[in-house]
Amino acid sequence: MQRIPQIPRTDWPQRLEDIGFRFHSIDEQGVSQLPDPDVFPYWVENAAYAFSENGIETLWAATRELHARCLDAVDHVIRNNLFHRLAIPDGFDRFIRASWERRDPSLYGRFDLTLDAAGVPKLYEYNADTPTSLIESSLAQWFWKTEVQPEHDQFNSIHEALVERWAELRRHYPAVGTLHFACIFESLEDVGNVEYLMDTAVQAGWAVKILDVSRIGVDRVDQFYDEEDQPIELIFKLYPWEWMLRERFSRSLIASPTRWVEPPWKMVLSNKAILAVLWELFPDHPNLLPASFSPDAFEGRPHAKKPFYSREGANVSLVLDGGATLTTDGRYGEEGFVYQAFAPLPQFGDRYATLGSWVVGDDAVGLCIREELQPITKNTSYFLPHYFIRN
Repeated sequence: MQRIPQIPRTDWPQRLEDIGFRFHSIDEQGVSQLPDPDVFPYWVENAAYAFSENGIETLWAATRELHARCLDAVDHVIRNNLFHRLAIPDGFDRFIRASWERRDPSLYGRFDLTLDAAGVPKLYEYNADTPTSLIESSLAQWFWKTEVQPEHDQFNSIHEALVERWAELRRHYPAVGTLHFACIFESLEDVGNVEYLMDTAVQAGWAVKILDVSRIGVDRVDQFYDEEDQPIELIFKLYPWEWMLRERFSRSLIASPTRWVEPPWKMVLSNKAILAVLWELFPDHPNLLPASFSPDAFEGRPHAKKPFYSREGANVSLVLDGGATLTTDGRYGEEGFVYQAFAPLPQFGDRYATLGSWVVGDDAVGLCIREELQPITKNTSYFLPHYFIRN
């Protein structure tokens, strides 16, 4: 893994907007800025990460392995009724269990990884419910590679995998007429990601419809509707499950015939408490970091403290060598915390790099790189393209 300087395309803002990537110039608060060809507040094009083919194969294998072990962990939590350990509200165990037993299909997820000194991938966390950075991972960096590094390859079959997966969901739900999509319309990033996913669904043969999450309605018999009073049979929601369970309509979820993407069983994996469950099930696994529900497991050792439910790096604390701490602000932590052994990110000058490895269905399909000026990655951390050099 190397950070290599690149010559930016002179018209890169227009190139990105042409493919629907309109939030390439957000600032540290996520506010869109006027694009400047010489300034990179989010999308970065004056550098890229280069990998060997063996390095990519290692990431691919580790991602598939971690995904399989995560499915084992879901089964363990459900079979042993461990929902309380994940602070999942009472009454939703049947909802999750029914989804798992029906084998409700999932769409995608993203593992956030680091590499140890020997190049072995280690899991930081699994963004299993509402991962973003999708359009930049799938389209933006691919078109960058074809124009800037055409002689090399890229770990990226995300687009093709999404189209194929939507086709599989089409066969799984043959009676569904319209596939709904929902997100928070105030978020330019969320709308961009959902519009891209809609396009991949259309390519797979779906009729689609988009609405703001706040416009979803429900009747007295727990049927969900869109704002035109069309029943919602199947819906992709870029809206976290832990928020869904705390909405006024939450109890209607249990009896409703509506099916969801991501499915309810994914809320087991979108909870950082699963890191401790994974370590209990698979201690000393080469791709896992030690994790625990108790800070006593890391007495005197560097570690991270993470809320069960946390987004965009909020409320994370790092206890480093010598007792120094690094903490981010936020509004999470009420449900509890999980503790994880500290493993440093690869560092290049003053930049820390997090690897995001994408899963679609059950396969590892792509890689993205995020950079930050400190060791905790946020939603506004820089995004850099990558390529790999074949043997």
